[in-house]
Amino acid sequence: MNGQVPRAPLAELNGVVKRFGNKTALAGVDLAIRPGELVALLGPNGAGKTTAVRLLLGLLRPDAGTALLFSRDPSMPEARQRMGALLQISKVPETLTPREHLRLFASYYPDPLTPAEALAAVGLEDRGDRLFGKLSGGERQRALFALALVGRPDLLVLDEPTVGLDVEARRALWEQTRAQVNAGRSVLLTTHYLEEADALADRVVVIHSGRVVAQGTPQHIKSLAAGRRIRARSRLPIETVKAISGVTSVRRDGEILEILTPRAEGVTAALLAADRDLMDLEITSAGLEEAFLALTRNPVAPAGDPS
Repeated sequence: MNGQVPRAPLAELNGVVKRFGNKTALAGVDLAIRPGELVALLGPNGAGKTTAVRLLLGLLRPDAGTALLFSRDPSMPEARQRMGALLQISKVPETLTPREHLRLFASYYPDPLTPAEALAAVGLEDRGDRLFGKLSGGERQRALFALALVGRPDLLVLDEPTVGLDVEARRALWEQTRAQVNAGRSVLLTTHYLEEADALADRVVVIHSGRVVAQGTPQHIKSLAAGRRIRARSRLPIETVKAISGVTSVRRDGEILEILTPRAEGVTAALLAADRDLMDLEITSAGLEEAFLALTRNPVAPAGDPS
């Protein structure tokens, strides 16, 4: 311990419950975004990610529990002025230019970036005076990112920011997001691209059926659910392999078995004992995608943050 007092989270959900009719979207969710970190919120469709984001932005009210933005009600202007958002569905008039949009958005904040500074931050210096409707898909998303940055926010909320972008545009947005974290901003990122979370996040929160089922660093999430990937050439039936203690999942591609397990040594020994003709054995670390699938197919009890 260094004696420093922990800084309050910039945004948090505490025991939040949110229902829509008979459907419970969130069932007692705790979530906090701390100063200077990028948190990736992962979950399958319908898990409750967008509901969590909308609660933090003050666009919804919880049925139980509390949502706080900078220790305030998220709907208060004093809190919203310190936050920027790029939502999954974001629209602005296509007959204005990015520079004109930025001038308008800047007027909402006490100490905004200039339009030129915001355009430079997202690499759109040469597109500032082109009509928004004439921009490419990647350029539009970068212009919307500039609108999220223009108020000099302490917290950025990016809800599926790279959906529909090609690889080059997606990588460019990654670099711009990293630059914001390096500048001291906090980021809440929701995404379906697991490699995006793996590349960017300091902490990953996995939500499933309205509950947090795991959280920690990307490396922790990988080890928590899947551990190791074993590949080998074998004719063992899949059902035989599934019966081995410690096997999380198994699939076959021709003669190749691919197994996920948190206990690679024991599973490997069992494979070798069951199939003396086993060949081409390879053991590697499992990726975030395998861990995510294991957690959301067979969710564990809500996991605390190992940090």
